Amino acid sequence: MQERFHAILKRRLQIQAQQNPPLFPWETQVLDYLDCVEEESLMLVPVWGWTVHQSKLNLPIPLPEKVFWQLLEKCQGLLTSSLPLGAKLVQVVDSMFPADPQTINDLAGLVLRSSYRSADSLAASNIDSDYFELLPRQQMVLSLMAAKQLLENLTLPVSRHQPVLERQWLTSVGTLNVQVQLRKLGKLLRLYVEGELPTMGIFKLHDHDAHIVVSEFSEMPSVELDVNEFQSSYCLSVEFPDLDQQPLLLAIQVQV
Repeated sequence: MQERFHAILKRRLQIQAQQNPPLFPWETQVLDYLDCVEEESLMLVPVWGWTVHQSKLNLPIPLPEKVFWQLLEKCQGLLTSSLPLGAKLVQVVDSMFPADPQTINDLAGLVLRSSYRSADSLAASNIDSDYFELLPRQQMVLSLMAAKQLLENLTLPVSRHQPVLERQWLTSVGTLNVQVQLRKLGKLLRLYVEGELPTMGIFKLHDHDAHIVVSEFSEMPSVELDVNEFQSSYCLSVEFPDLDQQPLLLAIQVQV
């Protein structure tokens, strides 16, 4: 009798659960969940579309993508700083090797004075090694070399004597082309920035006084901004919403 009672009770509970399924704490109604992740949802995962540009750098061996991205982020954060290049290099790399700041200072000076790709920096026996298989000193040199080239690639200098400059940046969907012009309009100087993008994007040009000029969402955006005689550095933000969640920042250096 007891076994029959348990069987009847179990059956009733199963019927009630089927008719009124229990809900998770975050649910207000019964929802159908997919057994697998759809392909479109994978496209929402952020990708490092800017890191493809590493192939344009002159390095003995490639950097791991995460290391390159870390260097790129730190370089962009120091673009408009008034620090000399050597100090910028140290700040970019020192957090990666916090235990040996003096060696980084010494190596930064060597990287500034030369390419520093001799046998003393990366031994011939290790030239094909993976980055993480290198000695710490070799990793420092390689990171400093990359940081120096990144800072140079991300800086666009223009002046009265050289008023036009073009720069390319390789992305995972094609090449970004940027042209900067410094034009004289009477007593005023004005920056003109035009782009040819591999996909739809936005230009944002701003100065230290928070004056921002924003382009239309386009494959050929353009912006212009009057030059302040007391300011020499301007920041250009390139946004590709479909490529990367983070914009690419470029520093425009104006010498009047």
